Formats: sequence, structure tokens, C-alpha cells
Amino acid sequence: MWSWLTKIASACLGPVRRCARTRKGEDGASDNGRGVADDLLWSRDLGRHAAGEFSFAVVQANEALEDHSQVETGSAATFVGVYDGHGGAEAARFISDHIFAHLIRLAQENGTISEDVVRSAVSATEEDFLTLVRRTHFIKPLIAAVGSCCLVGVIWRGTLYVANLGDSRAVIGCLGRSNKIMAEPLTRDHNASMEEVRQELISRHPDDSQIVVLKHGVWRIKGIIQVSRTIGDAYLKRREFALDPSITRFRLSEPLRRPVLTAEPSMCTRVLNPQDKFIIFASDGLWEQLTNQQAVEIVHSNPRRGIAKRLIRAALKQAARKREMRYNDLRKVEKGVRRFFHDDITVVVVYIEHGLLQGRDTSVPELSVRGFVDSVGPSSFSGITAIS
Repeated sequence: MWSWLTKIASACLGPVRRCARTRKGEDGASDNGRGVADDLLWSRDLGRHAAGEFSFAVVQANEALEDHSQVETGSAATFVGVYDGHGGAEAARFISDHIFAHLIRLAQENGTISEDVVRSAVSATEEDFLTLVRRTHFIKPLIAAVGSCCLVGVIWRGTLYVANLGDSRAVIGCLGRSNKIMAEPLTRDHNASMEEVRQELISRHPDDSQIVVLKHGVWRIKGIIQVSRTIGDAYLKRREFALDPSITRFRLSEPLRRPVLTAEPSMCTRVLNPQDKFIIFASDGLWEQLTNQQAVEIVHSNPRRGIAKRLIRAALKQAARKREMRYNDLRKVEKGVRRFFHDDITVVVVYIEHGLLQGRDTSVPELSVRGFVDSVGPSSFSGITAIS
């Protein structure tokens, strides 16, 4: 993310380690380290963050990749974002370019990181994107139908803050009795396939018999979209962004009377304890193929290097089995056609080394113009890694 943040951090803190947005074939996606075994799969096998190591991987299925993501790392704090776009990549890309800067600004203003700060960063990103839609929808009407799920995690002073919109998921792997690894979800899916979500929507819209519709065996809000909380999707939130009824894909049965989607995230705050070993942040493409428990067992029982890529390959093998085909044959399927077999998948695995968490200063220093880099002491975010 080449924003003003990087320039300020560089000027104030000296040389900054910069890792460009990772594209296909650039960073350890193959078994031999020189290329990618699957032209649509790429990864960073292992990197360092403030409290341990992390691994990420992405596989593309759509003609244009709609997932965006980022890991911002420094000496004393870690930020992870997974943004699963729909209707196009503009919203997911916008979140990747703006939400971290909002978090820094709000941390400066509040002198701390908290649930409210993370929630406000999500809200500010939503408002900025709707402003962009307002400026451009007359020349590009379909921008009003572009949206994204948004999953954000911040580790700071031994505490994990998670905000979620949509059906991406954060799952923590923790040791239970007899040292058995157990999966504990940190988020809940905001998807109309969930009875709880359908009841929530019905209670908010008691006069709308079409608020959730079973269409071709899939529950959809207004017969159109599965996720109930997003960034963007402006035409389902504000009347001013109504689309021409001739656009049948997004046609509403009646004019919008009130917002049917929201950008209010569900929040989770967890003080990390020694039993918490790692966190998996992933778009729903992973969870369509693997259960929470299957995913944490794969992470727990395999080497760290390349673990995110291993999770994606496990998901792809499962997708191939569902179609009664071999994994090696699935790998040959081109983007676009791939979407009939699986979704775009983004996975970030963050390992937790508790000795590093325990060593952090717990005082609250004054925040300066350097932003989040000063929120936990000098150079806390002096190393920045951005991925897409």
C-alpha cells in the first residue's frame, strides 16, 4: 500500500522494508521456489510479524480476481485484512487502500486501539466508498452494485481485535485437553444461508415478504445477494443509488424503502493466552471446502513454511473430489471457468509466539503525526508488507 503512511514512516524512521503487492509467480508459489505449480495460485510461504510468523496464499477462480488482502507488519503490532469482493474488485481494492490509514488516524485521535477504533475504521471506509460511488455512478452506474466482505484483525499489546462484515472467517487454533488442537471461530457468517441471519433480516423488515428469498436452492436477500453485511452495495443501502430496472441481475421487485444491507461489523476482542497458537483468516472460498476443525488440524500438524498454500491445496483437492475429478486436472482449468469449481480463495495464517507478546511495553505513549508507528513505540510499523 503506497500511501502517505509509507512515505511518513520512511521519512521519520529511516529505511523501510518494502514488499510490493504480490502477484502471480512472484513469491514462493511453487514447490521448487522458481515458479508456480498452479498458474492461478501464488503465495508467500513465511514472513515475520510483531508476535511471530505468518503465511499467506491466494488462488484465483474468477476471470478477474475479486479478493484483495493485506498484512501490515511492524515491530510491535500486526494488521491483517481479507476483502472478498463481489460484482467487481473495486470495493475490495478500495478497502485495501484505505482502511489501514483510517485505523492509524483513529488510533492517533484516541491514543489507543480498541473495538471502537476498529469499528470506526470500518465505518469510515464505508462512508468513503459511498462517497466515491456518489461521484462516479452517473458515468459508471454499476459501481453502485459493487461490494465486498471485510475481515480485519489487529494484534496489539497481547490482544486480538477482529471486525467482520460478510462470510469471510477468522478461526483460532487453541490447545485443549490432552494437547488436542481445537478450532474456535472468532466471527459469525453474515450469510442468508444461516437461519439466524434470515430471522434477523425478517425482524428488521416485517413488512417485506421478499426480504429473503429461496432462489435455485440458495437463500438470497431480495433474491439477489447472500451476504447481509458489506462495504459497498450502495443500491441496497440508499435510494439515491437505485439502478435502472433494465439491469435484470440487480433488479429489485419494488423501490428500496429502507437499507436491506448494513456495514455494521460484528466485533470480537480476545486477550491472547498461551493456549492460542495461531489464527486463520480466510475468505469463504476456503470454508466452502473445509470445516474449521479440518483447517486447524492441517495447520497444527504441518510445518509453518507454506502452510497457507497447503490449506488452499487441501480446499482445491476437496473441490476436485466433489466434481469427481483429479486435483491435477483441476489445476489446468483456466480462470473464469474455474469459478464453476471453486471461488477465489485468500488465506492468511498468523502464528502467535507468546514470549514476544509478553515482552511488549503496556504503557500508552502519546500518538504523533507518525500515526500507528508511535502507538506502540518507535518503529512498530516500520516494516510494511502489502498483498493483494
